[in-house]
Amino acid sequence: MQLLDLFTTKCLHRNVPIDTEYSYCPDCGALIENQWYLVRCACCGVKIIATCKNGQIVPLKNYCHNCGSKNYTIDRLEIIDCVNVNYAVLLQVEVNPEIKEYIQSWVNAEHTVTNPKLQNSNNSHPLLSPN
Repeated sequence: MQLLDLFTTKCLHRNVPIDTEYSYCPDCGALIENQWYLVRCACCGVKIIATCKNGQIVPLKNYCHNCGSKNYTIDRLEIIDCVNVNYAVLLQVEVNPEIKEYIQSWVNAEHTVTNPKLQNSNNSHPLLSPN
């Protein structure tokens, strides 16, 4: 347990599986969307190792190790793969699903069967019979 955990009351969603796009947090029950981002140099396009600070994705170093540029671009990945997993940054965003349409169904009481009779399946099929 970290010292930060003692002072925060908000769930950090640490037990949410990262291999799914959407998942429910087992600790707080919130619906979480896993968003993967990849940071690249704006000049040469090399992947840059980045992190998330205060909800913003920033590179760990102030310059590109390949060309020395300070400019970078952030691309969102649809799915994570083994090639980009070392450079990708994960953001876990709470999603509040809004239900806009309702589907209702009802049963007509005049045509319902109250006591359905089940067929005897012991001797109905020759492969199921004990002989």
